[in-house]
Amino acid sequence: MEKSDGNAQEMSFWGHLDALRAVLWKAAVVLVGAAAGLFAVMPDLFDSVILAPCRGDFVLYRLFAWVTAQFPSLQQFSTEDFSVQLINIQLASQFFIHMSTSFWMALVLTFPVLIYLLWTFIRPALYPHERRGISAAFLFGTAMFYIGVAVGYFVVFPVTLRFLADYQVSAMIPNQISLDSYMDTFVGMLLVMGLVFELPLVAFTLSAIGILHRGILRLYRRHAIVALMVAAAVITPTGDPFTLMIVFTPLYLLYELSILIIKPAPAK
Repeated sequence: MEKSDGNAQEMSFWGHLDALRAVLWKAAVVLVGAAAGLFAVMPDLFDSVILAPCRGDFVLYRLFAWVTAQFPSLQQFSTEDFSVQLINIQLASQFFIHMSTSFWMALVLTFPVLIYLLWTFIRPALYPHERRGISAAFLFGTAMFYIGVAVGYFVVFPVTLRFLADYQVSAMIPNQISLDSYMDTFVGMLLVMGLVFELPLVAFTLSAIGILHRGILRLYRRHAIVALMVAAAVITPTGDPFTLMIVFTPLYLLYELSILIIKPAPAK
């Protein structure tokens, strides 16, 4: 049964199946086309984007150096003599990473289009007020995901790379970072941050179904601060309080944003 502005229109099971098949074909064409385009320009993207945190002139490193220069009491951050040289230890790694990175980047970049195509299939079955609510949730969730990915790329991953690339348990053991290890950490951390930034949307959903309200988050705010601080310390295993606060701050702001957008505590 379809709902289209209050007018019920019958659609058979096979009609729904044909509509779903058409949506999936369109999504596949969009995804494959984007992946093919990215595959063609991937060498340039690797040099200018993916491997940019390996160089000392990365934007975050220059920002840290400028900030610490303004406060002599802080440990001074240097952008000089920092460079991470990756190595490849498996014969086919570069080819498969070329393909997989093209796919994952295409998936991230085309995510709004894929969601829209899925929405065109679901939309006729919803009432107008349901359409407005889900549309707003999709837009908000997509925007927060991209913000999280940006925070992961510009802040969390470079800080983690800088620490782990220089860390040595013994001076007799030089660090030789493989391409596979770098890409696993790079892709994983960006996706984790994208998902972490969905916290307000999750809180809003739980509030909408009556599980969560503003009073609960306010009651456990101090506990949440400790938990978020531990999470920030795990994400960025550095002993520098400055970089720790750089990661903790957006996580705490997400918690406060969740408090603002969910329902207040019910009246007693």
